[in-house]
Amino acid sequence: MRTGTILKYVVAIAGITPLLIGCNGKPQQGQMAQQQVLPFPVTKVESKEVTAYKVFPTNIEGIINSNVRAKVAGYINEVLVDEGQKVKKGQPLFRLETESLSQDAEAAKASINVAQVELDKLKPLVEKGIVGEVQLETAKANLAQAKSNYNSIMANIGYATVKSPVNGYVGAIPFRLGTLVSPNDQVPLTTVSNTDEVYAYFSFNEKDYLNFLENTPGETLKEKIENFPEVTLQLANGSIYSHKGKIQTVTGQINQSTGTVSIRAIFDNPERLIANGNSGKILIPTTYTELPVIPQAATFERQGQIMAFTTDGEGVINPVTIEVKDNVDNLYVVGSGLSVGDQIVTSGVGKLRAGMKIAPQEVSYDSVTKPIKVSFRN
Repeated sequence: MRTGTILKYVVAIAGITPLLIGCNGKPQQGQMAQQQVLPFPVTKVESKEVTAYKVFPTNIEGIINSNVRAKVAGYINEVLVDEGQKVKKGQPLFRLETESLSQDAEAAKASINVAQVELDKLKPLVEKGIVGEVQLETAKANLAQAKSNYNSIMANIGYATVKSPVNGYVGAIPFRLGTLVSPNDQVPLTTVSNTDEVYAYFSFNEKDYLNFLENTPGETLKEKIENFPEVTLQLANGSIYSHKGKIQTVTGQINQSTGTVSIRAIFDNPERLIANGNSGKILIPTTYTELPVIPQAATFERQGQIMAFTTDGEGVINPVTIEVKDNVDNLYVVGSGLSVGDQIVTSGVGKLRAGMKIAPQEVSYDSVTKPIKVSFRN
């Protein structure tokens, strides 16, 4: 009797336990959590005019950049200008020691006098037939040679005053008083540069060059250069130069050793903010006006592909692979995979999985695509 009664109580307790667990609510809350629909911000994709920039390292030179060298050997007696000084063509920059040249000039002048005396002595003798015409011609030649030697020495004395070959600004002066210089020196006395305008030299790789040819209006290379948009110069300190530049020349030939095409742009430099030898970066713009633009926060990466989540009318999400045409700060310019009017999840995409259902919370397109800042990319 006691055994049977105990068994009845055990069976009764076993039957009540699931009900008690159900009343406790824990499994029921798990099931409800799986069915709970969470809110996520969504917006409809629009096109937006944005400008991206591609960056190219550049070296800058004045439009005239003339090395100043000594034409004769000598010690520097005077430095007549300072670095950075504005000079005119023909203005004296240096004076070299001319003492030895002056002595040579005196000797040469004496030789002229001797040759002239000899010629004057022979003329009446030739007229009288005492000496031949050959001797007279020889005396004339000796006089001409003496004069030529004298003129050469005097020219060298003139060269001892080293003058500016162009209008411009004096660069570095590596030599000072007392330095022996000569025409064979590898380092020039200085460089005079005209930097009212400056050239910026940079290079396209083969891909960039083909893009330039394909995407720039014009039938010929000259027309394409004329139609190419103005370029921006970023200075070495990261600031943007206030004047826009224009591409002037493209070599049109790929350097076999570097695989690049050389480009030259020109910039006005009225404030002389840019000096000869500066470096920087050329920023070439590409403007997009009709392609879909989405925030990068609306995307995620899977196996090397950029993806986003679209939503249907019932809030079910589906992943789509997109082709990123370009990027500008916090935005992607979409080449394919999304169209204007598609609804996408704008943030929190890392928490989502394909086929999930969300509670779409509509947000304005402008609120998720601002602020748009200019982005420079290599």
